[in-house]
Amino acid sequence: MAASKNFGIRRREAINLIKSRIEVECPGQVSCADILVLAAREAVAISGGPLIQVPLGRRDSSSAASSEAADTSLPSADIGVDDTLSLFAKLGMTTDEAVAILGAHTLGITHCVNLVDRLYKPYGERAGEINPKFEALLKVTCPQWIPLTQNTSFVFNDPSTFHFDNLYFKNAMAGQGVLRIDAELPLHPQTAGIVRQFGADQDHFFRAFGSAFVKLSQSGVLTGTQGVIRNVCSVGM
Repeated sequence: MAASKNFGIRRREAINLIKSRIEVECPGQVSCADILVLAAREAVAISGGPLIQVPLGRRDSSSAASSEAADTSLPSADIGVDDTLSLFAKLGMTTDEAVAILGAHTLGITHCVNLVDRLYKPYGERAGEINPKFEALLKVTCPQWIPLTQNTSFVFNDPSTFHFDNLYFKNAMAGQGVLRIDAELPLHPQTAGIVRQFGADQDHFFRAFGSAFVKLSQSGVLTGTQGVIRNVCSVGM
């Protein structure tokens, strides 16, 4: 829940509030893992995205979560297309689904600490194309000289950052991808056509995203008699 790579998950107290209400009605029945997945599902839907039907029945780990374990499982901010496709293929995702799940970048922000390496590399070493005006805008918010240990500045992932839509793909095709993976997707032979399809057809993107979301939510989960049902979700969060 608290990884240094992405600054962790905010508003975790909301999960505890939901859990406490559920425990009154259905004590010991609904896991924190299921609550987290449902909260993510609802966040997508409330933001204008698809309402995804997700299977339930997950169990919670009996051991405390750690930022080290979270950092190990999260990819680098500088990951490219090939490594990304390989990563999601291990979760059973098709190439379409892998590109679709990256469309979640239509929401939220990117911290400058995860961006400056790409912004200030020499042009010959930079992976992916970037619109010069867009690059200049990013550099205003993320100047190279700010000490990274003190820099909590961020940029929005796209102009409609609070609305779940397919603008992420349109921006990427226009050279306005924030991270390396965002910039490379419309250029890579395995993903360029998919980016164009999702940019042209939002419903197509939503369907693929829903399928990818379900696969991601079922990765490495505990079920049956494995693990526990926690009474309080903040323990070990």
